Amino acid sequence: MAKRKTEAEMSFLEHLEVMRWHLLRAFAAVIVMGLVAFIFKEVVFDKIILAPKEPVFPTNRWLCQLGGLLGLERLCINSDPFDLQTVKMAEQFTMHIIVSLVAGIVVAFPYIFWEFWRFIVPALYEKEKRTATGAVFYTSLLFLLGVGFGYYIIAPLSVNFLGNYRVSETVTSAPTLRSYVQTITSVVLASGIVFQLPILTYFLTKVGLVTPGFLKKYRRHALVLIVTLSAIITPPDVFSQVLVALPLLLLYEIGISISKRIMRQREAELEAEK
Repeated sequence: MAKRKTEAEMSFLEHLEVMRWHLLRAFAAVIVMGLVAFIFKEVVFDKIILAPKEPVFPTNRWLCQLGGLLGLERLCINSDPFDLQTVKMAEQFTMHIIVSLVAGIVVAFPYIFWEFWRFIVPALYEKEKRTATGAVFYTSLLFLLGVGFGYYIIAPLSVNFLGNYRVSETVTSAPTLRSYVQTITSVVLASGIVFQLPILTYFLTKVGLVTPGFLKKYRRHALVLIVTLSAIITPPDVFSQVLVALPLLLLYEIGISISKRIMRQREAELEAEK
């Protein structure tokens, strides 16, 4: 029986063939999960997608209760839910497909990254494989945490702000299903990506593009950016802004700690080689 070629022996076209199968399997996982979401549209839309604009949504309910205890009525968000409309005949069906695909991506993300990791790991040295142990688990965990943060924290605050924002009392707001779905899905996916900051910092430090000193130098810039973003998407009170800003600042500090650890390991390895 002929032995399977090693990575070094494979041609460029053979690498492309291997990558094609990894991509096909990842795409198939998205389609399968998307079909499940498409079939259970009542759960996906009524219980998940449309829930952040309702007063009974956990975040809205807890903030309203907290606002009552603290005497801050502004914390009671989404207390008056608005109706959504469609202006095109195929809009509801189109949004059904888009939401199903996004749900498929979110649910299948651990498998998607696993397929990606299986493609690149043969090209790594044994030492690099050991240092990257757990990459799939931690990347998937951070992504799902980011999705949860975006859905339960940023989404209801954004819906409340954008749904009630008025440039003039003479302008009537009539949000469409498309604009609402785009807001929710973009917030959730963006949060999942932002929560990859520690992973990104890890790899950038490994290749020498980022150092702890660099991250510390621009810490104040990151703080201003995070606080500004929090002020834009939250109600005009300090509590809501802190609620959004703290996890993002924590991720930045975790990135600095990871970068420091990698630099210490690198220095120890250099000392051992002398």
